[in-house]
Formats: sequence, C-alpha cells, structure tokens
Amino acid sequence: MKVLAISASPRKGGNSDVLCDQFLKGAADSGNATKKINLAGKKIGPCVACYGCAKSHRCVQKDDMEQILEELISADVIVLAMPVYFYSMNAQMKIMIDRCFSRYREITNKDFYYIITAADPEHSAADETIAGLRGYLRCLPGANEKGILYGTGTWDKGDVYRHPSFEKAYEVGKLINKA
Repeated sequence: MKVLAISASPRKGGNSDVLCDQFLKGAADSGNATKKINLAGKKIGPCVACYGCAKSHRCVQKDDMEQILEELISADVIVLAMPVYFYSMNAQMKIMIDRCFSRYREITNKDFYYIITAADPEHSAADETIAGLRGYLRCLPGANEKGILYGTGTWDKGDVYRHPSFEKAYEVGKLINKA
C-alpha cells in the first residue's frame, strides 16, 4: 500500500513530526511504500475563495499545493500529523485542508490516521482538532477514519521520546496492511 504522511509540525523533529516518522517506519517495515510531506517547508497560500477552480479543478494559485494534491489522490493511506494550538489544529494543516477544495472529490476511498500532540495531558485537548479533521473527512468520498494517536502531555521538543505514543505509532504503522 502507498502510505502518505502529512506532517504539519512547524519544527523539524517536533513531537508530532517524530511520531509521524515512527508511524512511517512501522508501515515501511511491513512492506508498504511510504512518503512524508513536511508542510513547514512548503509554500502554500490560503484559499482565497475566488472559485477559479470550479471549472478547471485546478487552483489559480501556483504553489506547492498542486503536488501535495497529486500525492493525496494517489495514496491509499493518509496520516495527518499535527500539534494542537489553542485547542485546535495548527495553521499549516488547516491551510492544506482548505486548499484541497479544487480536487477534494478526487481524494477517494482513503484510510486516515491522525497523530496529534498537545501540551495538555488530557486527550480531550484534541477534541476540537479531531472535530475539524472529521469535518474534512466528511467531504471526501469513501474516507475512513482508522485511528488516532495521542501524544498529549508533550510540550518541549523531544518529550514524545519518553511518551507511550512513541512505541504505539510504530506498532500502528506496522499493522497498516493487516487492518
């Protein structure tokens, strides 16, 4: 299977980014093809609601989102990894989701996993983030939410290495083609 991870961490090696790598390592160890896209290194403008894509199904903005959409469309499994900011998804992930508008109907029959880190130790700290992600999936034909990995209680960069989610991310990734 083709497993695509979208890491929205603004810091390379940040907690959600590390869990993303662990998930992909497990998926690769099970024989899956893996790819990771770091949104922090991409130039993606926000949707400007011009509806220029209504006929062409191509955004009028020429930036890195065009290639990201191709990867989303061709993947079998999509991992969305992000830190929680003010009890919601961070801006990098939200911009990417909004920019899927031009081709969201082509992101079909995908299995999705969420990786969420937050300073707050309670899983409920991610409730609003998960609600936003579920709203996104409601728009994608045949989308299936397969699992959520919580890295809650991780504030400082590297905290996740001592967190149970570190091992769990690998194990869940390893089960991809068995699920």
